[in-house]
Amino acid sequence: MAQGTDPRQNGATGASSIQSLIGDALRETNELARKEIALFRAEMAGNIRQLVVGLACMVGSAVFAVVALLILIGALVKWLATIVGSEWLSALIVGGVLLVIALGMALWARSVLSLSTLAPKRTTRQVRQDAQALSERVSG
Repeated sequence: MAQGTDPRQNGATGASSIQSLIGDALRETNELARKEIALFRAEMAGNIRQLVVGLACMVGSAVFAVVALLILIGALVKWLATIVGSEWLSALIVGGVLLVIALGMALWARSVLSLSTLAPKRTTRQVRQDAQALSERVSG
């Protein structure tokens, strides 16, 4: 019998190549999972930074609202009272304007802090692409 024609040798080589393919697939899957986790961590770190900036803006808006109320209310109320002829009406006008400004800043900060902006979009998209490529590789 010629060398390489023994069916037992071909079966052993085939099993060896299957084991090698499975080992390669497991290593690649492990590497891919590590890379996906690293991407997730990097994206979440960016999202947390954005959350901190949004929270700082929210605190800043509250500080500005309080400071504005404390400093300007007295001066504006007295000045407006000379124009409208009523101190309580001028206090109401000034307070309303400052409240509108504070609400606008708070609404802007809330939009920055929404949960949809914190979701790891790039990681999700990358995992979908990797899963699709893996399924095409396995089926093809």
